[in-house]
Amino acid sequence: MKHKHTAQSIKELTDSGNLSELKKAINTWHSPEIASFVETLPDKQKAMVFSVLAPSAVVKTFKVLEPETRKELIKNLQHAQAAKILNEIQPDDRTEFLSELPSKTVKELLILLSEKERKITLSLLGYPDHSVGRLMTPDYVAVKEDWTVKEVLDYVREHGKNKETINVIYVIDDNGVLIDDVRIREFLFVAHEKKVSDIMDHKFISFFVTDEEEVAINVFRKNNRVALPVTDKQGVLLGIITIDDVLRLAEKEETEDMQKIGGMEVLDEPYMNIPFLKLMKKRSGWLVILFLGEMLTATAMGYFENEIAKAVVLALFVPLIISSGGNSGSQASTLIIRAMALGEVTLRDWWRIMKREILSGLFLGGVLGIIGFIRVATWSLFTSIYGPHWLLVAFVVSFSLVGVVLWGTLSGSMLPLVLKRAGADPAVSSAPFVATLVDVTGLVIYFSIAMIIMKGTIL
Repeated sequence: MKHKHTAQSIKELTDSGNLSELKKAINTWHSPEIASFVETLPDKQKAMVFSVLAPSAVVKTFKVLEPETRKELIKNLQHAQAAKILNEIQPDDRTEFLSELPSKTVKELLILLSEKERKITLSLLGYPDHSVGRLMTPDYVAVKEDWTVKEVLDYVREHGKNKETINVIYVIDDNGVLIDDVRIREFLFVAHEKKVSDIMDHKFISFFVTDEEEVAINVFRKNNRVALPVTDKQGVLLGIITIDDVLRLAEKEETEDMQKIGGMEVLDEPYMNIPFLKLMKKRSGWLVILFLGEMLTATAMGYFENEIAKAVVLALFVPLIISSGGNSGSQASTLIIRAMALGEVTLRDWWRIMKREILSGLFLGGVLGIIGFIRVATWSLFTSIYGPHWLLVAFVVSFSLVGVVLWGTLSGSMLPLVLKRAGADPAVSSAPFVATLVDVTGLVIYFSIAMIIMKGTIL
């Protein structure tokens, strides 16, 4: 989108400190464009831009800034400006922002909130990390079942303007217990004299405030809803979760899972913004652990040193065997972790998963085993590299591939379930971790099969 004022011209106004012209220029832009521009500025100039933004643009722009930028901006804004932003943003967005800050900073910022907003924020911050309570907002429209449709519509006109959403109206009793949720369109096409109870169907989906975030993601995936209610164990309506918060959370969860699957700690900042030493710290931890694990591969080969000395040809196939097992394990692990994230499988499905992966391992191992056998047999027609006992070598490679791939698929599929049962994050079991485990055990399988098949000949 083209504007009369370019980024360069506004940057010049910012550098010169010409606030009156800066105010005219920057307010011709949309919030996402302003946010992108602000990201490029030094901290002091970020605060300068926000000081001249139109009131309607301040909260919208703040909401789409990167987390680190928001932290620095709040530090550099005057108290009155910071208080205005914190009081006007939605409670769930404010809670998400505050939960990322040190406790000392949170205490300082809470002082800037109005009494009403402070109570709401403290309530939300009191719920467990990664719970539905941290995502919810108390900004919703609730009515009683004995109200008429006219009373409901009048109430929405008067109180609905600043609510998170008015697409759904929540029906509660005198004790605040959720009875039903009714879409706003249901009130628009019936007689004004009708009671709320006349259009209720008592079919609604809700969360407990202590439910995990993953529960919310899975429920929204399966239901076409813009918002869903949150209650306590007594059924009292505490707040709602909206689809925009869940989509943002889902993106964050998937990013974290991808980073864990790659064998590293989760990055809490954008890749290009995170300091180099901090990035190295997050990458080196798992890399060292995996390296130490891979050292067991050398130990395993040392254990079979005599067998390798007698049949050097066996060493030629070590990379082939262990990589096949690692690849099959990584495949299975990734499939199960994704299925768990989508709610397609649970811990109770472990036996069904195991049976499926046993068949998968045998089939995939059989395919690779046949290819490995043909490879050895074909090469033996043109070269003597595998010696006079090439047929035995071919059988060792073939059966070893079946065993290693079967073990890889079983390890890769069961480890996420075991970690989940132990309360750990299943994502850490995937790709590198499974590959390291299967590398070591794959060697044991390979040389054990070789000793059985080749005993009395080479060995």
